[in-house]
Amino acid sequence: LPESDVQKITEVFKQHGAQTKVSSIHVNGWFGNYNKLSTTLQFLKDKFGLSESEALKKCVFVGDSPNDEPMFQKFPHSFGVANVQDFKSQMKHLPTYISTGKGGDGFSEIANYILKLS
Repeated sequence: LPESDVQKITEVFKQHGAQTKVSSIHVNGWFGNYNKLSTTLQFLKDKFGLSESEALKKCVFVGDSPNDEPMFQKFPHSFGVANVQDFKSQMKHLPTYISTGKGGDGFSEIANYILKLS
């Protein structure tokens, strides 16, 4: 969609009290005081017993768009697929590392890189 349409969708969410984040393929809208980061940290604690500091040492994050920005900001080992660069002007916090491939190719590139390290 054109940027103007994305902004209209975002405004409708906000007018109804929802929080929003733009993804590479859709606009996320939700009610409540949480985001991808807070929910991920809670999941890692509940399911794997990881404290926040342990999670930040042991986990990496891979994303591709502005809705991943809280994760890019918090995780020292954050990876973005190349199309994250399409959103650079909309983001304050970019991933630590960026792939050369876009979309699924970028995710595969990052996964293969991580597997080679182990």
